[in-house]
Amino acid sequence: MRTREKIVLLITLAVLLLLPMVAEATGNSFYIRLAARILILALAAVSLDLILGFGGMVSFGHAAFVGLGGYVVGIMFYHDFNAEPILGLDATQSFLAILAMAAVVSAMFALVIGAICLRTRGISFIMITLAFAQMLYFLMVAARKYGGEDGLALWNRNEMPGGVVDLHDHAVFYFVCLGLLLAFLFIGYRVVHSRFGRVLRGAKDNERRMTALGFPVYRYRLAAFVIAGAAAGVSGALLANYTMFVGPSYLSWTQSGELIVMVVLGGIGTLFGPVFGAAAFVLLEEFIPEILNHVRDGWGEHWQILLGPILLFIVLFARNGLYGALRGQTGGPMLAPDLTGADLTEPDRPKDADVSVEPATDTGRPV
Repeated sequence: MRTREKIVLLITLAVLLLLPMVAEATGNSFYIRLAARILILALAAVSLDLILGFGGMVSFGHAAFVGLGGYVVGIMFYHDFNAEPILGLDATQSFLAILAMAAVVSAMFALVIGAICLRTRGISFIMITLAFAQMLYFLMVAARKYGGEDGLALWNRNEMPGGVVDLHDHAVFYFVCLGLLLAFLFIGYRVVHSRFGRVLRGAKDNERRMTALGFPVYRYRLAAFVIAGAAAGVSGALLANYTMFVGPSYLSWTQSGELIVMVVLGGIGTLFGPVFGAAAFVLLEEFIPEILNHVRDGWGEHWQILLGPILLFIVLFARNGLYGALRGQTGGPMLAPDLTGADLTEPDRPKDADVSVEPATDTGRPV
């Protein structure tokens, strides 16, 4: 990691740690809630970048795992409020238990969906992930017991065991979100720089070569898909607690598209980039409509018309997105393989991969 990159990350961390104190001291507590939303979406975007940026898996249904995590919160709240057991067990409002359940449920769905989708490549992979997400979306729309199309409104946030931490305090909830984001960034950093991560990147560059070296590429990709799904589920649980609402819109394809935009804005395959991408997207979404409404009433609802040119500029002129620009990697367009990866190309296209990995020895296959 270069010195400039370390400085950028340290300044960002300092800003994130000091933000609640500064906001409360200046009477702008609204920014604490806004920053918490950024952190939650950043967690989902980083999890998507793990499979998109490092694995070349362009999933257009990642929001489904976010929504599943959110529905774990909503369903547990419904059964706890009505004193109605779920699967023969009493419902809980324990924050830690629900986070674990959200991660497990999303990971299980990611395992099933990934096991099917990863047998396809290119456009087929994109469309199948989208199809699964839409299936879950319409399943939730049809679930009238849990609000159907209107979703579920939650009256309270989950509780920490023993009440040691009050999640209703916006600053406390912000630091919980920050802690979970930093934890997943640490996990992601270790994964990306491990043998597992090198195999994943090698498969993105040249799948046939990695297979010829004896690596079970399918299993590596499936494991990454499950890890990303679990992290997205945790972000969904946080989002449901943040908004105190969960609905089918959390699973919609538009949410998946927004997560991809965050990754592109921040920098594909940069791990920390999606955090900046999520911040840029939320800030643009928050303040551009307000500015446009000052120009003329009603213009604010069309704020995405400015997002398009901004995204186009970054793709064309900012290599590795906003994070790349902050690191000094400017000039030159974003390379096409960074976005498409090997999954959108013919798998047998000859291409040299810059991968320094040891051949597998646990497969029993000759190298």
